[in-house]
Amino acid sequence: MSLRPILPGSTIGVLGSGQLGRMFTIAARRMGYRVHTYSPETDTPTGQVADLEITAPYEDLDAVRKFSEGVQVVTFEFENVPADTASVCAEHTLVRPNGTILHITQHRLREKQFLMRNGFPIVPFRRVSTLAELEVAIKEIGTPAILKTAGFGYDGKGQFRIDSPDEAAATWLAIGEQEAVLEKRIDFHKELSVVAARSVTGQFVHYGVLENDHRNSILDVTMAPANIKTKVAERAVELTRNLMNELDVVGVLCVEFFLTYDGQLRINELAPRPHNSGHFSFDASVTSQFEQQLRAVCGLPLGSTELLRPAAMVNLLGDLWDHGEPNWAAAAQFPNVKIHVYGKLQARPGRKMGHLTALASTAAAAKGTALAARNALGFRLEEEDEDLVCEIA
Repeated sequence: MSLRPILPGSTIGVLGSGQLGRMFTIAARRMGYRVHTYSPETDTPTGQVADLEITAPYEDLDAVRKFSEGVQVVTFEFENVPADTASVCAEHTLVRPNGTILHITQHRLREKQFLMRNGFPIVPFRRVSTLAELEVAIKEIGTPAILKTAGFGYDGKGQFRIDSPDEAAATWLAIGEQEAVLEKRIDFHKELSVVAARSVTGQFVHYGVLENDHRNSILDVTMAPANIKTKVAERAVELTRNLMNELDVVGVLCVEFFLTYDGQLRINELAPRPHNSGHFSFDASVTSQFEQQLRAVCGLPLGSTELLRPAAMVNLLGDLWDHGEPNWAAAAQFPNVKIHVYGKLQARPGRKMGHLTALASTAAAAKGTALAARNALGFRLEEEDEDLVCEIA
């Protein structure tokens, strides 16, 4: 592995072109780097701010080869990039994190088998490739359970709940009769995540433990820091560090956890790139997760992850546009709220179109402010959320 740093003025290649690539590109250009993005789409969130947007299928290996020859290092904006694409890039330039990590984390079964082999705490699961195997797995694991496609799933896509054994046949049809993972559905107290970075020399930094609320299987709110016991936080960070060392990650990795009522942690998923739950760092940390990814893949020392103030992030989904353009001026009346809009051309229900970040004296107060600002845009919360503390100034 090359330890020679890739310095400002160099060109970074990004596979993928969504909002993660957009925020990475903003961080990179601020530090004097050029960015080329590659994806099958045009006028993308990343392409709108990159120096060059290349539009071609990931399977067009000649185009991928030309792309990789024009950059000093390639990194990923999302993990569902074909393995052959990453391999071709690696023939011509540095790829960070490496394609092996991509291969493991883009496939639920491979990821869970890796975690199990290496002794990391996970939820009980079974591989399923036929209806008969599903029926056996349900008997072994019990219900309720979650059936998930083995590959290419995120934000709740490709997931089906099974509440009783007699739902097996219908669920198997619903998932497309394809290789899948059956997981036991456990009762958990909180959903947590740790976003961390690791350098080419093994330097490790993290953003603490984050507390996440999901709505319809999509991240809705993140609070930083999480309201948990110190011992739990230390264990989550330790597991994240061990995972990154085991995988030899160079870049950013997010580990999603379930925290059970008896204080145990179970790893849910891995993401080998900046993560939605780390978006708060763009405004609330000395070094954002996106700059950290840049520093790591360029072989630079990592920056401070100090939290300047407690923060909360709320997602803005396409549903917010159902009745026209959101009321941005109303949200801007909250002076401690930052507005991020991703530049996507079409709003769709469940599609991540942007986010708000609020800073306050506590994470709970930041959450209240962020939710109030989102309400001002035209989004109404369920009643149980409306008694949260809100700091306006």
